Amino acid sequence: MEFLTGIYLVYSFLAFYFLFFFILIYLKHRKELLLVPKITKEYSVSCVIPCYNEEESIGDTIESIVNNGYPGLKKIIVVDDCSTDNSFDVIKKYEKKYPNLVKGVQTPKNTGNAAGAKNYGSKFVDTDLILFTDADSFPEKGSIGKMVGFFDEENVGAVTASVLVKNRNNFLLRIQALEYIVIKFTRKLLEFVDSIYVTPGPLAMYRMKHFIEVGRFDEKNLTEDIEITWRILDKGYDVKMSIPSRAYTIAPSKFKPWLKQRIRWNMGGVQAIFKHKNKFFKDGMLGYFVLPLFVSSWIIGIFGLGFFLYRGARWLFMTYLSTNYSIHANAAVLSISDISLNPDILFLFGIVLFVFGLIFTLVSIFHEKEKDFKNPKVIDILSYTFFYLLTYPVILVMSVYKLLRRKINW
Repeated sequence: MEFLTGIYLVYSFLAFYFLFFFILIYLKHRKELLLVPKITKEYSVSCVIPCYNEEESIGDTIESIVNNGYPGLKKIIVVDDCSTDNSFDVIKKYEKKYPNLVKGVQTPKNTGNAAGAKNYGSKFVDTDLILFTDADSFPEKGSIGKMVGFFDEENVGAVTASVLVKNRNNFLLRIQALEYIVIKFTRKLLEFVDSIYVTPGPLAMYRMKHFIEVGRFDEKNLTEDIEITWRILDKGYDVKMSIPSRAYTIAPSKFKPWLKQRIRWNMGGVQAIFKHKNKFFKDGMLGYFVLPLFVSSWIIGIFGLGFFLYRGARWLFMTYLSTNYSIHANAAVLSISDISLNPDILFLFGIVLFVFGLIFTLVSIFHEKEKDFKNPKVIDILSYTFFYLLTYPVILVMSVYKLLRRKINW
C-alpha cells in the first residue's frame, strides 16, 4: 500500500468517525435541541460589555441588555478600553439615561484585547451570575432569561447561546451567516457529551464563583472565550447551551477584516492547545475528548486539503506529460483501453464525505428557528460546502506561521 494511500485511509477513518459520531448524537437527542429549563430561582445577574472604538454600535448593545426582560438584572458595566473615538461619551449618556442600572468605567490604560476589558469590568460584579456580550453584538429580547435556568444544576459553570450574523447584505456575509448556523448546531450537539469547547463573546454567562475560581480570562490568549471554557471543563464543571437564546453580531463584510479575524481565532486556538498540552488523555472530557477533537479536526482539514492538492497537481502534471509525449510521438492522446470505469475507493470516500457533510449542513438549516429566518440560497450552500470550508486549513497554516514568527496581535 502506498504511503499516501495509507495517510488518506487514516484521514478517511477520522472523518467518518466524527461524522457518524455527530449523526448518532443528533438522532438520540434531536427532540431536546430547543429545550430550556424553567426558571425556578431568580439569580442576580450583572452584564459586562467590553468596548473599544464602537461608538456606532455600543448604544444599541446597551439597549438590547436593558430591555432584555430579565428581572434579576442588577447592573450593566460598560468598560471602555481607552477608545480613540467617542465611545466613552456615548457610554456616559446611557449611564445618565439609566442611572440605577448602567455603569460606565474606563480602564487605566488600553489593555489591547477584550479579555483585559472584561476582567476589569468583572471587578465591579458581586452577583450570582456574570454575563458578557460584545459591543457589536445584540442579544435578542428574552435571551438572558432563557439561559439562567441551566444554573439550577450546581455543577454548571457556564452557559452559551446561539450566535448569529446580523448583517447579511453581501455574499461573504451570507456565507458567514450559514457558517454560524452550522457552528451553533454543532455546539449544541457537543453539549450532550459534555464537550462544548467555547463560550463565544457575543453572549456567554458564567457562575460568578466559578469564574473567579478558574482565574477569569487569560489576557495573553487571543481567544479568551475558548481558553476559559477549557479551564472550566478541566475543573470538572459543565458547560451548557441555550439555542433559543440568540445574539446577533456584526460580522466582517470585507475579505481583509474577515481574514484577520479568522487568523486571530486560529492563533488563539493554537495558543490554548499549547497551554493545555499536558492535559491530553488525562482525566475529564477536556483531555480525553475536547483536545483530541480540536487537534483531529485540524489534522483532517490540513491533510484533506493537502491530499486534494496533491492529487490534482499530480493529475495535471501526468496529463501534461502524456499529452506532450503523444504529440511528439504522433500517437493517440487517448484510447479506449485507457478509459477505466472501475471506481476509485479513495474518490468514493471523498464523495460520501461530501454528501454527508452537505446533509449535515441542511439539517442545521432545518433546525434554525430564528424569527424571520430565510433559507440560504442554493448557491450559498454549495459555495460554503465546496469552497468556503476549504479555506479553514489554509487559514490554520497561515496562523501557525504567524505564531512561529511571534506576530501575535489582536
